[in-house]
Amino acid sequence: MSNADSFIDEVNEELKRDRLFAAMRKYGWIAVVGVVLIVGGAAYNEYRKAQMTAESQAFGDGILNALDTDDAAGRAEALAAIDAEGARAGILSLLLGAAELMADDREGALAALSEVENNPELPASYRQIAALKRVIVGGALIPLDERRATLQGLSAPGGAFRPLALEQLVLLDIEAGDREAALEQARALLQEPDLTDGLRRRVVQMIVVLGGDPLADFG
Repeated sequence: MSNADSFIDEVNEELKRDRLFAAMRKYGWIAVVGVVLIVGGAAYNEYRKAQMTAESQAFGDGILNALDTDDAAGRAEALAAIDAEGARAGILSLLLGAAELMADDREGALAALSEVENNPELPASYRQIAALKRVIVGGALIPLDERRATLQGLSAPGGAFRPLALEQLVLLDIEAGDREAALEQARALLQEPDLTDGLRRRVVQMIVVLGGDPLADFG
């Protein structure tokens, strides 16, 4: 290769670099904006996910605390105090309606709860709340085996409503006249983590009524 050819190649390379740097100076901001948008969008999505998770958790905790209230009037008042919009407002209204119907129209309350429980468009947690409430409201109007099957599904490990479902299973064993099974179930329930104070008191009372000694078992 001659010196002239080598010189021409070097000039071409310099021109290419100059064009590249010029293009970067002219259009580089587009790439920067693109990166900012991508990173910002990802951060916003994560923020929204965290916010939605926190809102759902707060709503679920509010429902659980309301359902854990001992008297019917207190439950209705606690449910009415929960702030909810959209689908949450719908499930809350149905739960309130069921609470109000329970005294005068039990079958109407069961129908309202069943509508929520079997609506595939609603989130699973709302349907589970309705299923639990339907078993509690229905009592003897629902066959014992059907109630047990529903509660066993709700009491699966890791389930949000496991402690309340286990409590109802203890009551089913008492209703069926199986004292030993009820006592064993109640003792196991008392070992569950994250029991509310109200539920813990009720379980201790059931153990005493069933002839057990909570202090001896768990002291």
